[in-house]
Amino acid sequence: MRGVPGNANASLRWNTPHPSRRYAPIHLLPQGEKGKARGGRRRELFAFIALAMALLLPAQALAAEIHELPGAAMSLWWALPFAGLLLSIATGPLLFPHVWEHHYGKIATGWAALAVVPLAVAFGIPSAGEAVLHTLLTEYLSFIILLFALYTISGGILLAGNIHGTPLVNAGLLLIGALLASVIGTTGASMILIRPMLRANDNRPFNAHVVIFFIFLVSNIGGSLTPLGDPPLFVGFLRGVDFFWTTANLWRETLFTGGLVLIVFLALDIVLHRREGGMPKIKDPTPDTKVRLHGLANLPLLAGVIGAILLSASWKPGVSIPVLGVSLELQNLVRDAIILALALLSLQVSYKSHREANGFTWEPIAEVAKLFAGIFTCIVPVIAILRAGHDGALAPLVALVTSADGQPNNLAYFWLTGALSSFLDNAPTYLVFFELAGGDAHHLMTEAASTLAAISAGAVFMGANTYIGNAPNFMVYAIARHRGVKMPGFFGYMAWSGAVLIPTFLIAGYLFFE
Repeated sequence: MRGVPGNANASLRWNTPHPSRRYAPIHLLPQGEKGKARGGRRRELFAFIALAMALLLPAQALAAEIHELPGAAMSLWWALPFAGLLLSIATGPLLFPHVWEHHYGKIATGWAALAVVPLAVAFGIPSAGEAVLHTLLTEYLSFIILLFALYTISGGILLAGNIHGTPLVNAGLLLIGALLASVIGTTGASMILIRPMLRANDNRPFNAHVVIFFIFLVSNIGGSLTPLGDPPLFVGFLRGVDFFWTTANLWRETLFTGGLVLIVFLALDIVLHRREGGMPKIKDPTPDTKVRLHGLANLPLLAGVIGAILLSASWKPGVSIPVLGVSLELQNLVRDAIILALALLSLQVSYKSHREANGFTWEPIAEVAKLFAGIFTCIVPVIAILRAGHDGALAPLVALVTSADGQPNNLAYFWLTGALSSFLDNAPTYLVFFELAGGDAHHLMTEAASTLAAISAGAVFMGANTYIGNAPNFMVYAIARHRGVKMPGFFGYMAWSGAVLIPTFLIAGYLFFE
């Protein structure tokens, strides 16, 4: 998940009005229908909460007796809800978009129920409840609060004006966007810069490649240097990975991969720009005007988010507060409260017109919240199996990423994490391989640093291999098509990634993880 960080698939409804009112986004509906649509989505959320509370509340009374789920005794059938939900996310918007648009919350709740109810029956409500509650309260809530804050604050920042999209200007914008992605997230950077990038190139006959490389660099590769950049890295932070670990350990891989892709773009854009010189001129629909950055009040709020995360990493008061039988550390509660307050403050200090110009709606983050509630629930039995290692049902996968001498095969970690992140959400994919590598953050940051780097790079970089591999991918793709850019289809996009990214990843894998 990269950006809004984390959801593998967005829908065209986020950025383009649908010709049918029935499938229009909420903000395009008449006032009377808005209430009905919002009511249906609130019922989906309430249904999920009711399911969780009914099954999990009894766990707090017996918290002292709870033990970990017996992963070594669990078969692969326990992974079915997790696999089913990820497959639904990957195929729903493509194969049955109308059904998915109206019922994705119900689908996620259904898969979550298929995970939680059998766990409660097989191992008892206390054990199942503790396992699921611990995941939701210690990981999911912090995860979704950060995504909500980055999405909300960046949505109030507007880059207005227009410049001419020459090869050097385009390369400069891509470089700025890639650097920005690790500060405000791939979704935030993508949403701020995609429209200025489209305006700069809207008079060029060849401009689809600009959007494709924008997805490569801004929506994916650029978010690899901090936990703010991409959801899988924040999941790692929640699991104990230091905030600046990725900065210190992935800068070479990011510099090489991003630099090589940027060089390829510049060479290609120069060729196409020269070819356009002999073609009939297209009148620029948005003539060059001075570029201005609006919504500056949101910049210190973004700094505040970073400060809150650094505070939780350095301030360890040793105080825990029990909530429903789960101990929550004080520094994490304070961090989440500050981040949430900053997001709400952004709504007060931002101009509504700036958000409207950015195409800002609540639907993307609402979808992410519902789907990830299901993902974090369904992954609980998978994590239990992975923790069993060679004694668990996923022992063949353990063997696949382990060399003959028992050491981790970092190249296999890089490619397997990346291959799954290309089609499924990268945050749960990262978590699966993080656990597969032992799940001990201290060990992974030190003795197994190369393994953690391979997992992190694979999850972040290879989300660009398809336009369904990351939420901002599809959002950028949808905006470009709506603005009249002749974007390639699903397999056409993969032809671009196969020609540019796969060779780059082959070289990077050999240099850094062999």
